[in-house]
Parts: sequence; C-alpha cells; structure tokens
Amino acid sequence: MKKPIKDYILSFILCFAFLGVLACSSDKSDTEETPISIKMLSVSTSKIDFESKENTIEITINSTGVNWNISNPVSWIKLSQTTGTSGGTVVKITASENATTSARNSILTLTSSEAKSVEISVSQAAGSLYPSYNTNPIAADASGMGSSAVELAAKIKLGWNIGNTLEATGGETAWGNPKVTKTLIDAVKANGFNAIRIPCSWNQNLENAATAKIKIDWLNRVKEVVQYCVDNDMYVVVNIHWDGGWLENNITEAKKVENNAKQKAFWEQIATHLRGFDEHLLFASANEPAVEDATQMAVLTSYHQTFIDAVRSTGGKNATRVLVVQGPTTDIEKTNKLMTTLPVDKVTGRMMVEVHYYSPWNFAGLTKDETWGKMFYYWGAGFHSTTDTERNATWGEEADLEKSFKLMKTQFVDKGIPVLLGEFGAIRRTTLTGDALTLHLNSRAYYLKTVVKTAKANGLLPFYWDEGSLGNNGFGIMNRTNNTVFDTQALNALIDGLK
Repeated sequence: MKKPIKDYILSFILCFAFLGVLACSSDKSDTEETPISIKMLSVSTSKIDFESKENTIEITINSTGVNWNISNPVSWIKLSQTTGTSGGTVVKITASENATTSARNSILTLTSSEAKSVEISVSQAAGSLYPSYNTNPIAADASGMGSSAVELAAKIKLGWNIGNTLEATGGETAWGNPKVTKTLIDAVKANGFNAIRIPCSWNQNLENAATAKIKIDWLNRVKEVVQYCVDNDMYVVVNIHWDGGWLENNITEAKKVENNAKQKAFWEQIATHLRGFDEHLLFASANEPAVEDATQMAVLTSYHQTFIDAVRSTGGKNATRVLVVQGPTTDIEKTNKLMTTLPVDKVTGRMMVEVHYYSPWNFAGLTKDETWGKMFYYWGAGFHSTTDTERNATWGEEADLEKSFKLMKTQFVDKGIPVLLGEFGAIRRTTLTGDALTLHLNSRAYYLKTVVKTAKANGLLPFYWDEGSLGNNGFGIMNRTNNTVFDTQALNALIDGLK
C-alpha cells in the first residue's frame, strides 16, 4: 500500500532536524577546542613616594601570557630587574639618597608588544643641606618633667631678658655688656625675677658653615649660663634670636627648604647638648619672625614644625619639654589674625605661644619724630602733661593694652595654651629735665606696672627687656658691671604689677 504524502513530508522534516542537531554538535566541539586567549599586564601600585634618604620598596608585576619590559629614564632609580614573562614577578625599586634641596620625579613605563602599557609615577622628597645631628637619640625621660605648659606657666611670675649679650654680633661682649656671671643671675633672682630669657645667636658661632656645625665651646657657654639660672631655681628660655636675620628676615617660599634644613640642624644640636636640664628649661623656636600675610605665616609654621620635630626627636627630657612658638612679628594683632593654627606636637599640652609688646612704640621706643608720628613722653591716666601736651600719648593707653592682651587670652590662654610675653619695656628719656623728666619717669613706671598687671590678669607671662644700657634711651634696670639694681623705680614698678 502506498504511504500518504503527508508521511513523506514528516519523514523529511525529521531527517532535516537530525542533521541540524549534528551540525550544532560539531560547531560546539570546534569552539571548545579553540578558546579565545586573553593577554593582560598590570602592576600592584601606580604611585611610589620616597623619603629623601635611600630606600627600597617592592612592587608586583602581574602578566598573563606576555613578556614585559620596564623603561627607567633616570640614574637615581635602580631596578632589581627590567624584563619578565608571564606570571607574578616581584621587582625591587631603590631610590638613592636625594642630596639636593629639590624634590625629584620620574615615570617608569611597563610595556609589552601584546598588552597596553602601564605607567608608575615615582617621587622623592628633597634632601637636606646638612647632615643629621640627632646622632644619639635616647629614650624619653619623664623625671623632672611633670608640669604641663599650663602648670609651668603658673610657676613663672616675672621674667628678665639678658638682652644684647649672648646674641650680640661679634661675641658676648661686642655690644657693650660684660660676660654673664653667676653673680649677675643671683642678683636678678634676689630682686624678684624667677625666670630668664636668654636671646642666643648660633649662626655666627659655627665651626663649619657648610655643615651647620655649631662650635662645642659655644654650646658649652650657653649651657653654663643656663646652669646659673637653674641653680637659682629659675625658669629659663633659650631661643634662636635675630642671629643675622637668616630665619626671621627670610620667611619666604624661596628660602623655605634652606631655612628648614638649618633650623633642623641647629635645634638637633642645641636640644641634644641641653637635654639634661629638667622642666626649668624651655626652648623657643625664633625671635621676631617677619610675617605680614597668610602665605608667609604658612612658611613660619613650617619653621616651627621643624623646630618641634627636631627637639622631640632627640628624646630624653626633650620628649616632653615645653616649647615656645612665636607669633608673626610677635605682634599681637597679627598673631590674632594670622596664627589661626599651630604646628603639630605629638605631645599634648606642652606648647606656648610668644608675643612681644612695645606699644605704643612712640612711647616705648621711638627716639626721634617721624612723618607718621611723634615721640610720646607721657603715658596713662593721670600722667599727661598740661604744658608739654604734644608729647602726651594719643593712643595705645590702658584700654588698648587691655584689649590686646584680652585677644591673646581668648585665642590661646583660655584654650590651654599659655602666652609668653617674651619682651616688653619702655626707654628712659633722660635728656628731659626738671618736671618733664619726673613726669616722664613716673609715667614710665606706671606703664611698666600696668603692663605686668594686665598681663598677669590675662594669663600672659611678662619678661622685661633689659639690654644693659643705663644711659638715655636705655632699657637697663640691672647694672651688670657691679651686679646691682640701677633703676629702682622701674624695678619696683614691675614688682608692684604682680600685686
């Protein structure tokens, strides 16, 4: 019997479907036998930052199915190998010490003919101009260092500057003062002072300017004077003073690297040599750093940071010593405006800020009339002249004094940061005669008493500026030739301010 036509059609369809299955099976088999090959090249980091000293880091290069090569365009970078094959390869990258004062940068390029290239950015910090003088750091020593800055401030009653002496250009006696003796310091203590600020120069006392190495004899001399003070149970501040102006007249981006290098070298030496003194000794970063704007303030902060880091790095009692940083130009208004942040200290509660006060300058220090203002001979309520009226102070009197010191109290003292009034004073105008001289001297005594009284009321620590001069336009209170009090009126005024 013949099949119906529909049966032939069905058989044809089934056969065609079977052949299609075979074809698909064949295609799948071919695909599995020839997989797609993926080729890759990568690195564990694309950025490396080296310190200035020689150092080595390791990176891992990961390669899948390719050979690679690293190109290195500079001589200060060394590679443990520059070529490799598939897999994970550890490569050591070494940067030699950067002996220059500029940071340096380079690009290492990882390439392959079969994969996309990869770049590795390498930078190295600037080196120092000078060798490290922190050659024997020791473990922190807390003995005799129990007071915080606030607690130490409470112990400092009235301070005195050995001005124009250890900072004098040409040597300790070059500006007319005799060498400091223990007898002088004993006399200062006996007359009511319990703290001394020692302005110091260092740059003129170098054994080797190329390496910033300070003469050991000078370090010993400063140590000797500090010992005179500590033997009297006096607190003592050692600083880097004007010192030729290398720091305080060069607070600029252009001098930043160079001056930070010298600041570090000096303070490593000073701090190491004086490390044995207990909390009676304070270090101060600078003197009157010339700063006028926020850009310069940022540079000054870097100088202070270098100072703090250098002192702390030496260890011993320096690990917790109270350190003093100066406001811009040590001017109160500029400090209030520009010193909005302080350098970082890894030890909490061991920092003070320093400002100075010679306001109004027309009264405190001006020695001739200027286009911007005349000399003031008389200052304060009850001390104006009725006959020499053009010489009466017209600004900067009691209310302004109170306002200025209150700024420092609010900005720092109330936040646990004591303020050192590192210098203040007013000159004696002894070319005046008769009633004018008497009124002037009485006015000056009132000024000194009021500054001390207002300072203490606002938590500022007053240090009188005594540069040893006993003549006209001098600040001197102590006669250093015979170690007696020369200006009893001024001394009594300072003491009265404490009452």
